[in-house]
Amino acid sequence: MTLAEILGSLFPDGHSVTVREGLVGGSGPFAGNSLAIVGVDGDTPLGIDGALTLARSVLDTVRAGGRTPILVVVDSDSQRMSRRDELLGLNEGLAHLAKALLLADRSGHPTIGLIYGHSAAGAFIATALATRVLAALPGADPSVMDLPSVARVTKLPLDRLTEMARSTPVFAPGLDNMVATGAVHAVLDPEQPLHGQIRDLIAGLEPGDARDRLGAERGGRPMAQAIADAVIDQARSG
Repeated sequence: MTLAEILGSLFPDGHSVTVREGLVGGSGPFAGNSLAIVGVDGDTPLGIDGALTLARSVLDTVRAGGRTPILVVVDSDSQRMSRRDELLGLNEGLAHLAKALLLADRSGHPTIGLIYGHSAAGAFIATALATRVLAALPGADPSVMDLPSVARVTKLPLDRLTEMARSTPVFAPGLDNMVATGAVHAVLDPEQPLHGQIRDLIAGLEPGDARDRLGAERGGRPMAQAIADAVIDQARSG
């Protein structure tokens, strides 16, 4: 689905969402209230300016009060790898965006990610993975790091990593692997209205982060939940 199709399915009565230089912002009527929209469209790399713009939109929603849900739509490249962005503190800008989304969620604004295209690396982490739940549409192509990059970092042969990825989804790119690890909570049906599917995701939000539990149940991260629970138990007993 294109962003225009997504917005039409979310807001059959119209909306005020706009796209400027690949950055998405606005809102529309939703379940008797409104739904705030931020995000990245058109496989756009996320630079320092974009990260700060999106963070400002999220914080403006928090300042306005209420419990307006925030939907983060994502079809991005990775972070913008330019000298200017790095010198201006892109890493801090991306962290600021992620923390703004975490603040929104803790302030009573449910945060839902929706990846419908590509996304990778820091841009993926600071947008889609910084929401309470992440949904996807068929055809989405998320990755924290592609395998050639993993090969450069680990010094392992690409062929070996490709083989390992077939049975170890925890570091492998692609939608199926993200579902298996619990990073993607649900794959939505593009043939059905997205308004109702997003509404149901919000209504079904559980306290805390469910990714470890989902990863254990789906077999993509069999040890993460047990290790996290053990660390928490040790911290509380200490």
